[in-house]
Amino acid sequence: MVVGEISQERNLVVIGGGPGGYSAAIRGAQLGLSVTLIEQAEMGGVCLNEGCIPSKVFTHAAAKRSEITHLQNLGIGSLDNLVDIKKLIAYKSNVINQLRSGVESLCNENKIELIRGKVTFLAVDRIGVENGHQFDIFEFEQVIIATGSSPIIPSAMNDKGVRILLPHELFKLEEIPEHLIVRGHDYIALEAASSFAALGAQVSIVIDDQTGFPFDESINKELNRLFKKHKIKVHKEREFISVNETADGIILTFQTDKNIEETIRGSHLFVSGTRKPNLDALGITRFGIEQTDEGFIKVDGNMQSSIPSIYAIGDVTEGPMLAVKAIKQGKAAVTSIAGEQTEVDLTFMPVVAHTIPPIVSVGLTEQSARDFGVAIRVSQFALGGNGYATITGKKDGFIKVISDATTEIIQGIHMIGEGAIEMSGSFVQLLEMASKEEDIKFPNYAHPGFNEGLLEAAEGLIGQAIHAMPDKKRDLLTI
Repeated sequence: MVVGEISQERNLVVIGGGPGGYSAAIRGAQLGLSVTLIEQAEMGGVCLNEGCIPSKVFTHAAAKRSEITHLQNLGIGSLDNLVDIKKLIAYKSNVINQLRSGVESLCNENKIELIRGKVTFLAVDRIGVENGHQFDIFEFEQVIIATGSSPIIPSAMNDKGVRILLPHELFKLEEIPEHLIVRGHDYIALEAASSFAALGAQVSIVIDDQTGFPFDESINKELNRLFKKHKIKVHKEREFISVNETADGIILTFQTDKNIEETIRGSHLFVSGTRKPNLDALGITRFGIEQTDEGFIKVDGNMQSSIPSIYAIGDVTEGPMLAVKAIKQGKAAVTSIAGEQTEVDLTFMPVVAHTIPPIVSVGLTEQSARDFGVAIRVSQFALGGNGYATITGKKDGFIKVISDATTEIIQGIHMIGEGAIEMSGSFVQLLEMASKEEDIKFPNYAHPGFNEGLLEAAEGLIGQAIHAMPDKKRDLLTI
């Protein structure tokens, strides 16, 4: 290893080229900062290369395959029900390469210095970067740690082989599992169950008996119905007992919610697992940086750590391990470094699942509103009453609006159905602006379109939805 004798000075260093890191680097360049971005592996991080993008290629393919019957009803011919997994993987690789190339071009056009290598902190203002036999030392004014996280398999499954899969492994399969067992109830598990069922696998999902699905109670009920419709069997686990991996399958044993020992045999087992912040290799803990009990770096509203020269964003900080959080924090960190005011508020972070159909949840659920003692009005508009949903054959699901019965301020919006992902931005904006019922009802909505469902849900709060049957129990919706 060749060690550079002279340290090089840099203004702002960003460690990690994932969505949070490269967004921070580009925003820093836009604000006039001289930025150096250091990435150990591929640009785009886990999100682009192993997580969000690859998984959504599969969920997109699954959603398209689920449309086969509707397309035949439209007269678009007889389609082969088989899935060419090799073509799907080739498409996934092409998408990843295209997006990664785009990120690298953006960094280049914004005159961001890109360095490849593994980073180690030598002091609170100095790092070493190792790349093969080369070792360079950099002194910096500020650094942003955006190194993300790594999956950890549950301790009961430490002896896993090739048939027990973590999220980054599932979407690298070169075959559709004969019987995929999904253990978990988070959005990743739900997407895996939904998409692989649509792609032709037999799917069983095992969820925690106490927790259940993580959405509003109405969404959870509808999700159960749709899983049953799509022949996805839902099991409720009260206590995990064992998992055994054989040469040709998986045997999962657990105690059910009815205190009965149950065994499921499948070809593969998917587990969401947990994730650990990627900090150990950096050596930053030697300098007394404040961390939570779980090992996350503590940051203030500007993403600054207890060491003034060091900022942290994304999965190495507390909160949901989502790219949207990392991107928001990355922009805020460099804005603060550039001397401008900034704020990161994750109150109305949307909970999203690219299931079939997709799910979005923003704000208070009906139960949480009750728990807070809020007097609420609730309205739920079924997409079966929406004209465009009928045209497209996407009639499953609904939009649910919860408002404060006293102030008429919107407290929560929840949707399961086609268009939910695209409409989620409007849901978040309405809650961020403390909008009232009238703020939803006043604007004009494109017709025909799924968006009209939001208008009808809001009008339904006072029993005036046009395309819904009169509710004879309207007074019961004010709680």
